[in-house]
Amino acid sequence: MKKVLKNYKSTIILLASIILGGVVGLVFGEKASVLSPLGDIFINLMFVVIVPLIFLTVTTAIIKMDSPKRLGKIMSRILIAFVIMSVISAVIGVVSTYSFKLVDNKDSASIMELLDEGTVIDTELSILERTASLLTVSDFNTLLSKDSIIALLVFSIIFALAVRKSKEKGEAVSKILFSLNDIVLNIVNIIMYYAPIGLGCYFAALIGTYGESIAVGFLKTFIIYTVVCVFVYFVVYSLYALIAGGRKGLKSYWKVILAPTATALATCSSAACIPVNVKATKDAGISADIAETTIPMGTSFHKDGSVIGSVFKIMFLVYLFEMNPSVWTVIGVSIVATLLVTAVPVGGGTISEMFILTLMGFPASALPILTIIATVIDAPATVLNVVGDTASSMLVGRMVDGKKFLENKKTK
Repeated sequence: MKKVLKNYKSTIILLASIILGGVVGLVFGEKASVLSPLGDIFINLMFVVIVPLIFLTVTTAIIKMDSPKRLGKIMSRILIAFVIMSVISAVIGVVSTYSFKLVDNKDSASIMELLDEGTVIDTELSILERTASLLTVSDFNTLLSKDSIIALLVFSIIFALAVRKSKEKGEAVSKILFSLNDIVLNIVNIIMYYAPIGLGCYFAALIGTYGESIAVGFLKTFIIYTVVCVFVYFVVYSLYALIAGGRKGLKSYWKVILAPTATALATCSSAACIPVNVKATKDAGISADIAETTIPMGTSFHKDGSVIGSVFKIMFLVYLFEMNPSVWTVIGVSIVATLLVTAVPVGGGTISEMFILTLMGFPASALPILTIIATVIDAPATVLNVVGDTASSMLVGRMVDGKKFLENKKTK
């Protein structure tokens, strides 16, 4: 129990501060807006660090990448399984959020005034013009802005590739970047000590100004998201196991899945679940080479819970600001935004959320709303992220080793 509390300490404190802020907002009403400057401090600190965080984490991640040693059958099947499962997860998220309105608000214009410090994308622009304006900027100074997140990502990738191409001559720059990256990550950690106060005050002012509709929206989001996760956990993943190995596959899956589930709930970390998940996957009858490749890769590039969570974040703001994006836009942005979380292990959540805000045309100052949603859904999202990798390894096993993959298991 102590270990669980230790692992969830920061999440519990953050949730407690958000709940306390909501209570303060409901009790004191508009008077709670006096706390708004304390919330602004946190928002401003996050906005200041976002540009160096994106540049340094993306560039250093790419610089450290090694060329894959195996690009054979297993890798291609892993890619197929991840893509299919991610799309299915996004579709499930869209169906859920289109079926149930996450938040009701009759005064979206005034909320836009409260939050609007970002730039809404001009809907009159053509697709090519919009793409060009998102991917590039005309001035370097403009690149160093929270309103140019996607352009900054593109520049970061190009810069990292240039450093790699420079080989020995780029090593000195690499060392500086790695050092700066460690410093910026520590800055983020320091700022996060203030997060409970900042988000609590922000939430108090938000609820105090706009009433219980938003508070109910967060609660409704958590409930609907949890129900969706339970459905995916019991029904969808069981279906994957059944497709992969028939009744024997389904039985093997449920025989081993409880250990990864419990570890995910106890640690709230996908990476921490890798050892127990690899063992569980092998115990289910999956070949060692498949298990030892699929699970670590899945931890980085396959997160069903996060994909569904990205859909919920998008749709929460869609309802809040009374927008009407296409289904395919929501699916595409949610999948790409989730890949940003995996590409940048520390701070990736913030980058992902800024990507959502930028590409969907929401004001950048709505970032704390997405941070609150991410905090609320963290535990069930982690469970799906972890257990989804176990299910995907069974599908990969079927595609690589055939129908009798559970009987033809390779231990090495």
